[in-house]
Amino acid sequence: MRKRTLHDLDLDGRRLFVRVDFNVPVRDGVIGDDTRIRAALPTLRLALDRGATLVVGSHLGRPKGTANPAFTLRPIAARLAELLGRPVVFAPDAIGEPVAAALAQAGRGGVVLLENLRFHAGEEANDPAFAAALAAAGDAYANDAFGAAHRAHASTVGMVSHMADAAAGLLMTKELQHLGALLQSPPRPLVGILGGAKVSGKLEVIGNLLPRIDALLIGGAMAYTFLQARGRPVGRSLVEESLLDTTLDLERAARAHGVRLELPGDHVVADRLDPDAAHATLGIADPAIGDRLGVDIGPETVDRYRATVAAARTVLWNGPMGVFEIPAFAHGTLAVARAVADSPATSIVGGGDSVAAIHRAGVDADITHVSTGGGASLEFLGGRTLPGVAALPDAAGGR
Repeated sequence: MRKRTLHDLDLDGRRLFVRVDFNVPVRDGVIGDDTRIRAALPTLRLALDRGATLVVGSHLGRPKGTANPAFTLRPIAARLAELLGRPVVFAPDAIGEPVAAALAQAGRGGVVLLENLRFHAGEEANDPAFAAALAAAGDAYANDAFGAAHRAHASTVGMVSHMADAAAGLLMTKELQHLGALLQSPPRPLVGILGGAKVSGKLEVIGNLLPRIDALLIGGAMAYTFLQARGRPVGRSLVEESLLDTTLDLERAARAHGVRLELPGDHVVADRLDPDAAHATLGIADPAIGDRLGVDIGPETVDRYRATVAAARTVLWNGPMGVFEIPAFAHGTLAVARAVADSPATSIVGGGDSVAAIHRAGVDADITHVSTGGGASLEFLGGRTLPGVAALPDAAGGR
């Protein structure tokens, strides 16, 4: 998976089209979290330092191929200018005359941010004409949007063939290095921690990780499909009935690979998903759950998972341990965040709620790599080829 990087491109005096992932929360023109914007700054700054004029493109939300003011990137242009410490010219469209005018206004060595790429249906359709129109704005191309690399869109795949030079941006390169090393030759023991709502969303990841890991710790609502398959009482907890046999197959596969697959031994249960809901801690086998539902892992499980993480040399974490958005049910997720941060292991954290837990626990600096990928990370770890990565030339000899 070694791809050409930004360091391999001659950028002096050239227009570099950089595909970024600025899909950040924006409400009433106010950016709620600029983490993804900050993540692209090293690529943008290096390109500017090497004499490039930047044409920056991103999507935001799901405007479904039509211009929608609720999804404009205009507020992001202002924030990007603040972070870069230099003007950013906003182009009110992604192609055509508005882009040419913005480039003229920015001048050589300037920065232009295009309007939302998904305002055009041709973006998600990977339309050749739209891809060519996007490519007309640049002399070279860099993809720094790992979070969109699992999508075969015009800006991630289609336009690459129209560019004289193409490479992975610094963030993309970092993601591929860390996730690739995790799959190829990680320091051991390698411990995976998977949570979230559904087993179905993690099946490929589990299947691809089992031959590679030493222990797998499962939490969140997805644990209840495993637990019901074992005959445990789960009340009204979320269970994917169609996957009960699949979870038993996964447990058998784990044993065959010598992987220790661990499930919660206790849990917090509540009668409803509400901050004021009455809740209690029960053992997993306790039928007193009744018609309540599981909302978090319990203290015994936290201690057991913490001990496993402390002994690891590599840790991968994706997905919360409970209903993390409700503070009363966030203890297990925050405890895992602190355990991963305290471990001497190389740590890789991905998934929106897991990353949010790292932020909330204030342990960002103690995590080796926080992935911006989300769905792209899961598909990569599940063994899939990412179209946006495959489209980039290899490091050895180009395309």
